[in-house]
Amino acid sequence: MNKKVNFYSVIIGTELLNGRRKDAHFSFLNEQLLKRGWRHKASFVIEDDTTLMENIYNLIKADENSVMFSYGGIGSTPDDYTREVAGKVFTNGKMEYNRESKRLIEKQFKEEAYPHRIHMANLPLNAKLLKNVVNNVPGFYLEDRFFFTPGFPSMSQAMVIEALDKYYTKNLLQRYRKTLTAQCSENDLINIMKIVPKEVELSSLPRMIDDRKMVVISLSSENKLLVENYFQKFVDFLEQTSIEYILEDISK
Repeated sequence: MNKKVNFYSVIIGTELLNGRRKDAHFSFLNEQLLKRGWRHKASFVIEDDTTLMENIYNLIKADENSVMFSYGGIGSTPDDYTREVAGKVFTNGKMEYNRESKRLIEKQFKEEAYPHRIHMANLPLNAKLLKNVVNNVPGFYLEDRFFFTPGFPSMSQAMVIEALDKYYTKNLLQRYRKTLTAQCSENDLINIMKIVPKEVELSSLPRMIDDRKMVVISLSSENKLLVENYFQKFVDFLEQTSIEYILEDISK
């Protein structure tokens, strides 16, 4: 895909915040994005609170380049709010019983689909489905960019791969990165940092090795010429001031 895309993840679960469970969603999604040349714009871990969920969804919706993976809250218990909130934010509150989702739930649970499980088929208007490889109760997505999956990694991970393979296979906008480690403090390089334009991502990481101050400077952008130009300004300063440095081969 040859366009800018900002990936967001929303991980819903009070049990993550109170320590009852450990999150596995962020690391998996992040790994899958990096493999395809994408990166996270932001990730949110939030409790099961409808107002907070609505606010976060609206924040992401406001980004015209956003793609979201939301985890949790699409079941049939009273604390599963995601379907309703997603409908409120993304389809103006319009919901419908998705015919295929209804069929899958009835096939999976037979008479036990009623009276509660069948509500999992009540989805925002025009939702499309994501395959559930564990119990056939699908996840769903809207506008080919807002994806809603269960809170169980065994179910959600296959849905993430399905979505990425279908719509976001590879980022064709290659990023370029140049990195060095200098034997000085961050303070020595601040004046150069200030002139790096916003189109170039600047990372400055201080380090201490054997009581020696060091700093890792990394510049990244889709504009290779800009990266090389401003990276050279750091190199020139270090050589002019006789500060030792090491160039690193880091491509991500």
